[in-house]
Amino acid sequence: MKNSPHKGSLTIVGTGIKLSDHLTKESLIAIKNADKVLAVVADSATFHWLKSLNSNVESLQAFYGKEKDRLETYQQMIDTIAESVINGYKTCAIFYGHPGIFVLPSHEVIEKLQNLGYSAKMLPGISADACLFADLGVDPARDGCQSYEATDFLLFNRALDPSVACIMWQVGVIAEFKAKSVASNDKRFGVFVDELLKYYPKDHIVTLYEAAQFGIFDSKIIEVTIEKLRETKVSTISTLYIPPANKKRINHEIAKLLEVDTARFA
Repeated sequence: MKNSPHKGSLTIVGTGIKLSDHLTKESLIAIKNADKVLAVVADSATFHWLKSLNSNVESLQAFYGKEKDRLETYQQMIDTIAESVINGYKTCAIFYGHPGIFVLPSHEVIEKLQNLGYSAKMLPGISADACLFADLGVDPARDGCQSYEATDFLLFNRALDPSVACIMWQVGVIAEFKAKSVASNDKRFGVFVDELLKYYPKDHIVTLYEAAQFGIFDSKIIEVTIEKLRETKVSTISTLYIPPANKKRINHEIAKLLEVDTARFA
């Protein structure tokens, strides 16, 4: 919101996936210029690095709890960030990866503060799918790209188009809703694999992917058939990439209306 009469403000940024390497220049400026920095980062190395940029950094990791519902944790984060802004601080909230992807508190607190008349915005960051596209050599514009959170895909009867590439997020924590999630059990993951087999042949090759979090390591890339997924170890941060199994079909009626020569797609 421009020309806000309130002193406090909020800028939400993402660290990207790799420590320090993925932070954008505008995010770096926002961190350095903040009166208060509230960070949700999982490792101490990142936290100490942030402290070198701004001494007024506070961690929000303490809101997580092993048996605590994730929504309760998120609400505490929202309240803490909003309170900082309402108290007049130029606040920067930091989240891992892209701050708008799988980060419920960032969207909720921006909406809350904007409704109260405060300046609140989000800056883009590098996300896991951006790393996946680079590491696997995938162009999402070539065949299109479907994107689903695995539990959402199962619970809400989402449909898949096998001619379109697909990214399945959080395949290692299916139906886990605690703040400190553990890897999904074999039964839940088996339900997920069974559902995929309704759309793809069992020998279709997919990729389990984990983006490298530090520059000295490589990303984890495991190619396996869908049927063999059952026997493959999946971590809490695994993302599943499913390439197209079928060729895309041309709508000749539309092509004629657009005067497109379909021979170029042969």
